[in-house]
Amino acid sequence: MTPVLSAPSGTGKSTLLTRLFASHPETFGFSISHTTRQPRSGETPGVEYHFVTPETFESMIAREAFIEYTRFSGNYYGTSIDAVKAVAERGRVCVLDIEMEGVKQVKRTGLGAKFVFLKPPSLEVLRSRLEGRGTETEESLSKRLETARVELEFAEVPGVHDKVIVNNDLDKAYEELEGYILSVIS
Repeated sequence: MTPVLSAPSGTGKSTLLTRLFASHPETFGFSISHTTRQPRSGETPGVEYHFVTPETFESMIAREAFIEYTRFSGNYYGTSIDAVKAVAERGRVCVLDIEMEGVKQVKRTGLGAKFVFLKPPSLEVLRSRLEGRGTETEESLSKRLETARVELEFAEVPGVHDKVIVNNDLDKAYEELEGYILSVIS
């Protein structure tokens, strides 16, 4: 069983997953996604992402090397079959961290996934979190907020997600996420 966590950018997904993996290092593993975007300050190739050219990514699409992939803000992002296999070969449960389009693609596979959506308390809170990063232009902020609005609407469709967690309080959201994921993998 593969847990799948999705959320709008800036909702706290990475923070919660980092905490989950630190609390259960022998249980969970994270597949390293591929992307065509440039590394951000402090990111290490092969650790946060496999940073590749658009041509390399498109070649992987043609070879059907991805479980899921999407294009967001002009860049590709994807989870390769090999990255998920690498986690399983280490005897760990692979948790997928993907966006809405990826959820749709994974639902069409036989992966047997459980889908968790992490929701911000409101779009206003999300805007404040994204602005607080200091990495967004007004244009990229507008795009991220519009994408978040669409993702929040999608999350309301019955049966799309097995669990929805509102990240209003990081500790409570973590407890809810940890409890749910541990219950579905045991």
